[in-house]
Amino acid sequence: MTKASIPVDLFNPGQVIASLGFLEAANVFCSGAAARFDWSDAANVRFEMYAAGDRNPFEVVLEFLANAELHRIVPPGYIVPPSDKDTPPKKKKTKKAAEGDEDEIAGSGDLVYTDCFPTREPDPLRLPIRLRHAGQCFDLTHWADGSSRNAFKLYAGPRSAAQIAGAMLMGTREKPRKGRTLGELKTKGVRTLWAELPGTFTERPFDVLTPMAGSFNFDPRGGWTALDAGYSPNDQNHLIAASPAVEILAALGLEHARPQLGEDRERNLVRYAAWGELLSPSLARPALSGSVFGVPLRMFKFKFALSGKNKVVNFAEGEI
Repeated sequence: MTKASIPVDLFNPGQVIASLGFLEAANVFCSGAAARFDWSDAANVRFEMYAAGDRNPFEVVLEFLANAELHRIVPPGYIVPPSDKDTPPKKKKTKKAAEGDEDEIAGSGDLVYTDCFPTREPDPLRLPIRLRHAGQCFDLTHWADGSSRNAFKLYAGPRSAAQIAGAMLMGTREKPRKGRTLGELKTKGVRTLWAELPGTFTERPFDVLTPMAGSFNFDPRGGWTALDAGYSPNDQNHLIAASPAVEILAALGLEHARPQLGEDRERNLVRYAAWGELLSPSLARPALSGSVFGVPLRMFKFKFALSGKNKVVNFAEGEI
């Protein structure tokens, strides 16, 4: 059994949800994982995790993400939309990934067919994804949740989940120059950060920030509204710095859990909790929403802001 910890900001909702994502992934790749938040030192709050094996579980998860191939999950009989199917292969290979080439972003572009599809009608922009590396895999499906739970889908517009996840993992590239097949790196993802800063990225994964073109909108450090910013960064092609690790790991954390969402007049209110004793994933999931009893909890709340049709996560305040 190995113990490791990383710094975490409990007032950053994305970091708390991403911590659960670390736990979920570590339990799959290392087994026997359990974790807690240690807030005994207010100036150095830590997310502490135990897992089987002799490797740092945070390192194991980040290594998987840095090397994972991304595939879209579809139900049997799924028909690829004409815009995706009929594009000439040569044109696809020269398109800029940031502009929406699914095959470019997903690596091989293979579709994974499954009978256990989460929704009745598959939406090309909301297809679930599978991350796969070295014989191991992890599915991300929360934005396509067809159950009674809120999907907690914050992004909007023509971007697909595969595009966003691909940008968080592999970054994006500029359009290739004449005579070249690969464009220059425009934004960095987990893969590049892992290669450039392996030690720092493992020790402080939520603190390594990089300009990002678009995300799932979980990290409030990358959130903005035109009113608060004084202009629209998108219109000016300006990039906002945030954490791709927080973004992709929060997506993992939401696979089996949700924060509390307000009702009626408080629909934009979100409440979540950090737990203070070691919990397995099956107990940490309800703890995130404050639903576990007999365990020290710290509750937080925030309200969504809106940037166009996108919901923006704000920093939270603690509840007494």
